[in-house]
Amino acid sequence: MSLPNYQRYIVPLILLALWQWSATLIESADYPTPIQVYHAFVYELLDEQMLFHLGMTLWRVFLAFIISMVLGVIFGIMMGRFPKLNELSDPLLILALNIPALVTILLCYLTIGLVEAAAVTAVALNKIPTVVAMIREGARVVDNDLMDVAKVFRLSPAKQFFQVFLPQLYPYIMASARTGLSLIWKIVLVVELLGRSNGVGFKLHTMFQFFDIAGILAYTFAFVGVIFLLEALLFRPLDKVVSRGRG
Repeated sequence: MSLPNYQRYIVPLILLALWQWSATLIESADYPTPIQVYHAFVYELLDEQMLFHLGMTLWRVFLAFIISMVLGVIFGIMMGRFPKLNELSDPLLILALNIPALVTILLCYLTIGLVEAAAVTAVALNKIPTVVAMIREGARVVDNDLMDVAKVFRLSPAKQFFQVFLPQLYPYIMASARTGLSLIWKIVLVVELLGRSNGVGFKLHTMFQFFDIAGILAYTFAFVGVIFLLEALLFRPLDKVVSRGRG
């Protein structure tokens, strides 16, 4: 049984009150109050182009997300359905999963240059192996009996794939999409910090140089709010559609 809507906000409100109380008690510039963070948010929003920087970060997140999901799903299905290809590619996948994100980012900037393509490529390369690993496991457990039934009914290869095979992968695709989004936006911030002149990562780096903790928290909460909005408007409706389709 789900909680009433108002009860879901009890814990966040308690934490907010504790934050305000403790920050007021300590009175330190290194520990801003929620009110100070709110004022920093309003200032950045009205006077420092917060929407522009959020938009640039979200654009990079979107591009890297689409690239990593499309390529990750394709390679994951191929590795999951073709054992020989999986044996040949598995060492490469393990290597890709364990290369530090920072190394990939630096190599992309050094080889491609400090350009937008390098930033998006670095983020996508960091996420593709994770998607491949998750989709591969899903492709391995696809019900072959259902695939045989589809062949008996002489469904075309396209219908077999989209109507029988792919729906069995939906939970794995949704899981990789959710984890992918949370990972991608974190890596995008590092990419922007190291080599971009705009975006949330760039702003966080600037604020770090000026020890602007309130500003850093303001941008953090703003971006987390955007992610919550995406969850509510995109992933939850997709979950319902997938659940109905599999039911």
